[in-house]
Amino acid sequence: MSGPRHHAVADRFPLVDGELSVGGIPLSLLAARVGSTPFYAYDRGLLKARVGQLREVLPAGISLHYAMKANPMPAVVDFMAPLVDGLDVASGGELRVALDAGMDPHDISFAGPGKSETELVQAVASGILLNVESMRELRLLAPIAQRLGRPARVAIRVNPDFELKSSGMKMGGGPKQFGIDAEQVPAALAEIARLDLAFEGFHIFSGSQNLRSEAICEAQTKALALAVRLAADAPGPVKTLNLGGGFGIPYFPGEAPLELSPIGEHLAGIVESAGLHLPGAELVIELGRFLVGEAGVYVARVVDRKVSRGEVFLVTDGGLHHHLAASGNFGQVIRKNYPVEVVTAGSATRQRETASVVGPLCTPLDLLADRMSLDTAEPGDLVVVFQSGAYGATASPARFLSHPAVLEVLV
Repeated sequence: MSGPRHHAVADRFPLVDGELSVGGIPLSLLAARVGSTPFYAYDRGLLKARVGQLREVLPAGISLHYAMKANPMPAVVDFMAPLVDGLDVASGGELRVALDAGMDPHDISFAGPGKSETELVQAVASGILLNVESMRELRLLAPIAQRLGRPARVAIRVNPDFELKSSGMKMGGGPKQFGIDAEQVPAALAEIARLDLAFEGFHIFSGSQNLRSEAICEAQTKALALAVRLAADAPGPVKTLNLGGGFGIPYFPGEAPLELSPIGEHLAGIVESAGLHLPGAELVIELGRFLVGEAGVYVARVVDRKVSRGEVFLVTDGGLHHHLAASGNFGQVIRKNYPVEVVTAGSATRQRETASVVGPLCTPLDLLADRMSLDTAEPGDLVVVFQSGAYGATASPARFLSHPAVLEVLV
């Protein structure tokens, strides 16, 4: 990127020898080190700084868990494990990565609808906490625990009777495939007692990708009140209450970063109230995207420059098969551009132009940037997509049209 900065998010990746860098390494040099494009690169320094930023505002009494589904790359999980208080997994495969990272099984939890019987066996054998999402899971767990001679640690994932307002994805409220409806939880608690499972608490995750601190605070207040109400029917004391997360990051023009201070102040009150109504309970916030999303970039190389009826198309060797979210096909109702820049080695100043960045797939959906103002690019130049540390490689259709898989590095 030879000209002035055009996106505030790029400021996290300083210039080294006049070129954007990740982990202190100029991008062209990093591309040579990786060996080929496209690739994702995640910055250790930014990951650590984000956890530190949260630690500064979170009150004592709040545990910070990393939701691995945001980015389960083993090297990233290994790096994050000692920085956080726990890991949350969403599959048996993620559970293996979490255990390999050395996290104490006591501090690993497993959420997700439709867990297989094999995954339930893995969880009980590992000694982790299962956030159960149906009566089926409860009934499968009893014989598994008996057969293994180990307790089945369970918390109920509750589908609350409220939602996280203004969230990008609503994970609770109304009919949902996630969790057990709040009004059905008393029956589930009775079943836990009947089956002699090891009850530990509740998991209440109402939404994600929220940039309004007041909405997050309101959801936390409602989650605590709901947990206190449900605890009246519990077969034992609540040992843990997962308040969910919902913390968002800005992707698009006009979006401002989430204000953390009001959330920290509000959580201090939550801790105090929980101490009165749920004494001894560990309070957890579970974050994925917010911890890793801004620490990653996706890098592709321009392989062709085409002008079609007056419009410029930069064709790259990467696309939606690696970065579905940037293409707009990961939940966006109206497609918007992620922050994207052309990165060139050397100091030559290039003019800006309006261009679209497209991938090599034979579909018009393969669009990484739609008519954006970019430095003029030629084949061989690099294109970087910022805000790419979460829901990238593993959230994309990697085998679509049988192109090569994307590489990932932690620097």
